[in-house]
Amino acid sequence: MDAVRLALIGSVLWVAGVIAVATGVLPVADALGIADRVWPILLFVVAITVVAELAATAGVFDVAADALARVARGRTLVLWMLVVVLAVAATSLLSLDTTAVLLTPVVITIARAHRLDVMPFAFTTVWLANTASLVLPVSNLTNLLAADRLNASPVQFATVLGLPALIAIVVTVLLLWLFHRRGLRGRYPAAPRPAIADRVQLTVAAAIVVVLLPLLVSGIPPWIPATAAAALLVILFLWRSPRVITVTLVPWQLVVFASGLFLAIAALEAAGSRALLEVIAGTGSDLPSLWQLAGVGMLGANAINNLPAYLALESVADAPARLAALLVGVNAGSLITPWASLATLLWHERLQALGVDVVWRRYVLLGLLAAPVIVALSVIPLAFA
Repeated sequence: MDAVRLALIGSVLWVAGVIAVATGVLPVADALGIADRVWPILLFVVAITVVAELAATAGVFDVAADALARVARGRTLVLWMLVVVLAVAATSLLSLDTTAVLLTPVVITIARAHRLDVMPFAFTTVWLANTASLVLPVSNLTNLLAADRLNASPVQFATVLGLPALIAIVVTVLLLWLFHRRGLRGRYPAAPRPAIADRVQLTVAAAIVVVLLPLLVSGIPPWIPATAAAALLVILFLWRSPRVITVTLVPWQLVVFASGLFLAIAALEAAGSRALLEVIAGTGSDLPSLWQLAGVGMLGANAINNLPAYLALESVADAPARLAALLVGVNAGSLITPWASLATLLWHERLQALGVDVVWRRYVLLGLLAAPVIVALSVIPLAFA
């Protein structure tokens, strides 16, 4: 699904939502309420995307990855474990799209530079982009929606999702090692350090990112520090590399898609979809009921996409434990189909640009083995919280 197709789908959803408002299916007051809820989230997505893109252009991720390669001292398994740490940190503190889109080409480049099998590193970035996105509100757009619904601070959110997130990450890492252990053996030769065109730009960009990270989890609405950081980086690049600043930095296709999706799902809910979803997803907060909801979320994410799956099921996740179980299903369960999350689609586009071919049959098979296990184990603590 390329950018144009994503925007086209978003436009169709917008038209459907507008028709629902015009015909009275979706009251105007409800539509305005959706807009009031959504604009800070979409602004954050735009700002953090700009931050990540410009930080990558400055070389922040290249330098970090090269440092990991040198710390590993030629040991392939250690290098992979350090990539795991970097992927978890990037996903948790910036977003899953940052990991899938920006970290993927970095680790692929490093693997090739050190003559390593690229697949263990490619799978690590995309799987952890999804399963490690349970940690904080900023980690995933679904989390931002859930945190808004719960009116939860980052600390409160992490209190509820912390243990499920830890389980999801640990199980993901163990499965990744199990499936790719042959490619993680042995040692690798040294490679030249990445070329840095502008060290002033790199230093200032790195400083902005370092300052931004704690602000994202400080309790301040995430769009505020993210927007400020994006503005500072734009000013920096206008000074040092003005040609980099173009309209393509803004993920307009994602904004159109997400906003149209919000409107269309609200119209479906107003039309009476909740009664049907309650039958499918259940209503309880005991372990079997939470497994049921998380399983439906996982199936929905892999059938259509994790964002619409979350939006459709949010209304029946009427307790903190149920909302957390839904997040586990739609986030950590998005490992089976290529379209299960936007991050997976963007990851694949980057791999294609790098000339790396993914055998989707193998991707789906491994996902079918991993996703149910990760989701089932991660939900268990929620039943006993």
